[in-house]
Amino acid sequence: MKKLSFSKKLRLLTAKNFTFVFDQPQRVNINKMTILGRSNKLQYPRVGCIISKKNIKYSHERNRIKRLIRESFRKNQHTLPKEDFVIIIKNGIELFDNYALTTGLEKLWHRYRQLFHSASFY
Repeated sequence: MKKLSFSKKLRLLTAKNFTFVFDQPQRVNINKMTILGRSNKLQYPRVGCIISKKNIKYSHERNRIKRLIRESFRKNQHTLPKEDFVIIIKNGIELFDNYALTTGLEKLWHRYRQLFHSASFY
């Protein structure tokens, strides 16, 4: 049985981690969400998210979106390549309900896997 936890080691925590991904990313865009990915030397994927206070005014909305991103990553972590991911959220996404955000994130992960990794990888 696969462990579906979201421990601290699965998060991008430092500016150095984010800069590493920004240097040479593979990019996918869907509905006001962008995912940047770059291979890491670890045996597991990691995720970080960027949600600007300028774009999403209220903290409860930013926190809701971050929770949905982490939950989506947690569920998909065993099907994702061993890469560092940064998800960038753009203005207007706070109007989406939880279902629309979750569906969009699932499409984002699927499209990333489809574009940058062959099916035999899994």
